[in-house]
Parts: sequence; C-alpha cells; structure tokens
Amino acid sequence: MQLRILLLVDQIKLRSRVLALLRDVDAFVRAPVAREAAWDTVGQVLSDVLIVCDRVIPEPVEENVRRLTSSANAPDLIVLSGDDDAEDLAILRAAGAEAAIYTGVPDDVIWEAIRLITRKRRELLSKTVAVRRTTPRPGLGDFVSDSPAMQRFMRTVTRVADSDTPLLISGETGVGKERLARAIHNDGRRSDGPFISVNCGAIPENLLESQLFGHEKGAFTGATRAQRGCFELAHGGTLFLDEIGEMPFHLQVKLLHVLQDYEVAPVGSEKKIPVDVRVIAATHRDIREEVEHKRFRGDLYYRLGVVAIEVPPLRERSGDIPALASSIMEGLFARIGRGARRIAPEAMDALCEYAWPGNVRELINVLERAVLLCEEDQIGLADLPAEIAGGREGAPAPRLPGGEDFPDDWIERPLKEIRETAVERFERAYLARLLAATGGRVGETARRAGLEPRSLFNKMRRYGLRKEDFRAPPR
Repeated sequence: MQLRILLLVDQIKLRSRVLALLRDVDAFVRAPVAREAAWDTVGQVLSDVLIVCDRVIPEPVEENVRRLTSSANAPDLIVLSGDDDAEDLAILRAAGAEAAIYTGVPDDVIWEAIRLITRKRRELLSKTVAVRRTTPRPGLGDFVSDSPAMQRFMRTVTRVADSDTPLLISGETGVGKERLARAIHNDGRRSDGPFISVNCGAIPENLLESQLFGHEKGAFTGATRAQRGCFELAHGGTLFLDEIGEMPFHLQVKLLHVLQDYEVAPVGSEKKIPVDVRVIAATHRDIREEVEHKRFRGDLYYRLGVVAIEVPPLRERSGDIPALASSIMEGLFARIGRGARRIAPEAMDALCEYAWPGNVRELINVLERAVLLCEEDQIGLADLPAEIAGGREGAPAPRLPGGEDFPDDWIERPLKEIRETAVERFERAYLARLLAATGGRVGETARRAGLEPRSLFNKMRRYGLRKEDFRAPPR
C-alpha cells in the first residue's frame, strides 16, 4: 500500500531539512506551504504519518495531541519541538505522540524515528489489505497439464510472470482468470506485495472512479472522509481488473493515463500520487471486436494487451480434470474441515465426460456440493448432479440434446473415440437452441453462452449454423 505522510512545519529551514530526510522514504509526501500548514487541515487530509512542529499545534498542545491520536483512523504522530525540555517531550509522548524530538538533535536521530514509525505503519497497513485464506495460495505449479494447448499456454505465462508488463487474460466465464492472475502474482517478483482485485462490471459507474483512484473529503455527496483507491492499495503489488470490458468509456481515458505515467489523481484532488503497480486485466469479451465497434478504446487495449493470453476452456482439456479435481478437493477439505477427500473411479469418469459449460467454476461448485452432501468417505455417482452422473447406476438413463437416445454402440467404444462426437452433438444442439432464443443475434448469443463472438462464429461455421436461419420472419 502507498504510504501517505503529511508534513506541517511553518519554518522554512526545518521544513526543507525534514523533506530532505523523507526523500529516502517510499511514500507520498504532502507538505503544504507555511500559510496552509495549519492544524485544522489535519482532519481534511488522509495521512498515515503526521510530522508537525509544536508551533503549529494550538493551545492547549497536550489536549489537542490527545484528541487527534485518540480519534478514529488517526495518523502516527511525530512532533518536532524547539524546546529541549525532557519533561515537556515526555508529556507529548504520553498524550499519544509516537515520537517527540528536539529539533536541535542530529539528522540521523530524526531519520531513525521516521524510519521506525513509517515501517511500523506500513506493516499495519499491509495487514489490513492482506487476504486471510485458509486454502493454499495458488501458484503456477497448480496449472500443470497434459493438454498440448494448456502446455503452450503455460509456457507463455511462465515467460511473462516475473515481469511488470501489463497482462490481458481472456477466456470464457469460469475458466479461472482470477486464480491465474493470483498465481502469476504469487510466483512473481511482487509476491510480497498486495494483490487487489476489482470487478469493473460489479461496481456502479458513479462509484468505480473513486474505487480505483480514491477521493478526497468532500469530493462528492457522501464523501465524509478521504479514501484510498485500489491503485494505492496495490502499491508494490498487483492490481487485477476483472471484466475490464465493462469499464465505462470515460474512465478508460483516466486508466490509460495511469498506465502511462503511473500516477493517480484522486477524485476532488489536483495532486497526483505516484504508484508502483503491475496491472493484470481480464475479460470474457472479444476486446478487439469491442475496439472495432468503438466500445473500447484502442489505445487502452494496446497498452493492456502488450501480452494477451486466452485460457483454454475446460472441455478442451478434459484430461486435466482428475488432477484439477483432486487439487480442488484438498482446498475444500482445508476450508470446510470435514467431508469426503476422495472421488470414486466411476464418479471421476463422469466428471471427465461432462462438457462443463461453466468451466472450472462449475467444477468447484459441483465438488463443494458433493463434499457437503456426501455421507461416505468418497464422492460417488449418487453425490453428483443427474446431468453429470449420466446413465450410470442410480441415475436416470441419459439423453442427448434434443431428446435423442444415447447410442448403445457407444458403450462398446473407447471414450477417446466418442468424446469428440458427443461434445460436437451437444454444442451444436445447445448453440442452435440459444440462437433460436436470441433470434439469431450473435452478440447476445455469445454473451449468454460465455463465449467470445469470434469463437462463436468459428463454431457456427463448423456446425453449419447460420444466424439468418434463426431470425424471426418479417410481419
């Protein structure tokens, strides 16, 4: 998190002396000129550490120090005094000041106090933004795969994981874009810094700007106090912008400026705050198509997409399901603390044969439900939803999309031979039903299917589906 320091000193020489010491602190320093260095500005400015000379504090000094340090969200206070009276300095510390220092001491004494207090405050701030997790932190090792497509994908990810270059992750809904972003962060050079996640599509437009860039007190109705934005919270770490394609057009301009200059201007402030952040963005939309239709800024796309990667859907790497399911089961047991820890072979076969339209997110939900409801020491077919369990013992006989009977000869053939045929029949029937429901509107069909329009077009060509065939006839 970006540390904020407020310096209130009305003496020019002392002010310059302290500013020189603060050059070695990784923090945003605000040092108003003498006429603005008034005590009554303290409550109007967000600060983590306040360095103030005793001449600025109004009488009674002790009472005003106590009132400040006992207030909610109070900054750590360092008082610089021109009086070398040990008893007076002790009274200031007893009133709540972290340090009370005579200005006649050498610079290294003042510097040591600043260093210790800013370090303690930074550690406290880091704890407030740290995500408390009982499950293991995801790492790139969790994405080991036997799928050629996934292996190619992970080779690219590994090459860029340890850089600061912006990264754009695309893929269908539920494929695990945020989990991948967390893994990149955890295995990269910024792993000791915070990981801050923002869903650009889940926050109202009028609040998103403040959420990202922060705001000053009084910047808008309801802004009763200043607040940091997510860029400041992610200082030294990674900011994950999920559903970047939903960001309003006017905020895309401001985001572009931040990515170019790495400075943020909180709402209601003219001062820019430097930030050190790696940005990873994600979307289920085809951003190139959004750019073509003027719904997304091309310059922002090129800045975010210096490296652009697409996560393969789960149905294209079903061979990874056993290892993935086992990893999910371990995490569920660690979080829930009870329930089955294994999956029966016939249940695992059912998981591998299912098409997973909801991708990894659906797999996690299915396994969590099974763990909670399972009465045995392992998950069996009876613990899985009927659409996944299929026609095995204890489940209704399976039907293909459109009500077709399951071909009897399929059970005599190896799974590899029929998997592609089954998936194609399912996909074609699903897309045909969805195109009929949307009147052949490709954009709406892609959105509801969780596909990028380009991927949908490719599938339609493959299955001989034409949007014109699904449009309602003119009246």
